[in-house]
Amino acid sequence: MKTQTGVCFLAALCSLLIFGVFCFQGCANIVPPNGGPKDTIPPRLVSALPVDSVKHFAEKKIILTFNEYVDGKDLRTELVVNPVPKVDPIVDAKLKVITIRIKDTPQANTTYSLNFGKGIKDVNEGNVLKNFIYVFSTGDVIDKGDFTGNVIVANTGKADSTIIAMLHVTDSDSAVIKNKPRYIAKSDTTGRFHFQFVKPGKYWLYALKDEGGSRKYLSKSQLFAFADSPVVIGSGTPPVTLYAYAETAETKSSSSGSSSSNTPPKKPKKNQDTRLQVTYNANNGSFDVLDTFRLTFSSGLKVFDSTQIRFTDENFKDLPLNQYRYVRDTTDKIFTLLYNWPTATKFHLILPRTFGQDSLGRKLIKDDTLSFTTKKDIDYGEVQVRVMNLDLSRHPVLLFVQNDKIKYSYTFNNRRTVRKILFPPGEYELRILFDTNRNGVWDPGKFFGKDKKQPEKVVTIRKKMNVKANWDNDWDTNL
Repeated sequence: MKTQTGVCFLAALCSLLIFGVFCFQGCANIVPPNGGPKDTIPPRLVSALPVDSVKHFAEKKIILTFNEYVDGKDLRTELVVNPVPKVDPIVDAKLKVITIRIKDTPQANTTYSLNFGKGIKDVNEGNVLKNFIYVFSTGDVIDKGDFTGNVIVANTGKADSTIIAMLHVTDSDSAVIKNKPRYIAKSDTTGRFHFQFVKPGKYWLYALKDEGGSRKYLSKSQLFAFADSPVVIGSGTPPVTLYAYAETAETKSSSSGSSSSNTPPKKPKKNQDTRLQVTYNANNGSFDVLDTFRLTFSSGLKVFDSTQIRFTDENFKDLPLNQYRYVRDTTDKIFTLLYNWPTATKFHLILPRTFGQDSLGRKLIKDDTLSFTTKKDIDYGEVQVRVMNLDLSRHPVLLFVQNDKIKYSYTFNNRRTVRKILFPPGEYELRILFDTNRNGVWDPGKFFGKDKKQPEKVVTIRKKMNVKANWDNDWDTNL
């Protein structure tokens, strides 16, 4: 009996052990240890030598120690020293230490600030210690002058974070060309700038797109802005908004100079194409009635005889001469056909071989006929934009913009409305130009000389408007 009981007990014990082994193998998943949450904390200053906000500063080196390893690759481009030194300091980062070696002689009784912008970040996660400022004074006090403002690109109504604001101590116009400013402040992505630790007093405020780090106004194609009156920085100085403009568009010089009018035309080289080539802006034979019809030639025409060209309807019947005309551009390569285009209509433009030739004597190889049809009404959308509280005395113009280029512009009527029956479908940004001189286009400002003027201003009222074909696209807003 004991033997039978023992055997049963032993069998039960073995069953439990086997069951336990299978349960352990099936349930015991090995999980690696949790590394904890991601580090999102930027480096923290542990010590500064000399200490921050020290007075009677007379050192040549500043040592900043942080609680973790710092990445200093952007320090030199991000660091802003005010007042602006003649010679920039040398900045190095090694492990947890940033060393600033002062190469310029600090001025007496002056407060200096070193703003590191986005230049200090940790090595592992790249967490940025934003706008860390170290301050010292060579005198008895730390200046507390504080001033903020905004700078906007006048012809777009947008900010440009590459623009810097500048404070000069003289009202001379030439100061922005010849001299470095007393103080500078970088603008952020919203256009805001902030001057801190400025000596209270009167300053002349400017802004520009800094090219090459010169902090000077170098060319008329450079974005530039100025305040109409000096700012007095003290306690409670009101903010100022500047409007930046480029007086002329940037142009790139060509390596091949233009031929003089006295230079005889070159003769075509052997095997050189002697045909005059022409293209026109109708996509697959379909022409947009809101566009301008253009004939573009491979080279400038010396001869263009429009009387030889036939402009006809679909039945090759000539259209009346008083209903259209041709206009050539300054290169003699593009000729515009001005006509009040109807929709869904076919036309022919017949170019005889002898109608034109370039300076090398090249002509069309044979008579050519350009046939095209204007788009239908259903290819366009109807657009109506109404701005209820718009000040018409400022002569507002509605701009439809694509890829930062103005595609269409319209003046508001007395009902503060722009309505177009035929409008090309697509995605547009809507802006309003306040057209001061009523010439229909944006005009830049003027700084040099007696008759200074601010640029005309543009504001964005809608970043995205999707115009659909064969659809009523209406939008109402307040400015």
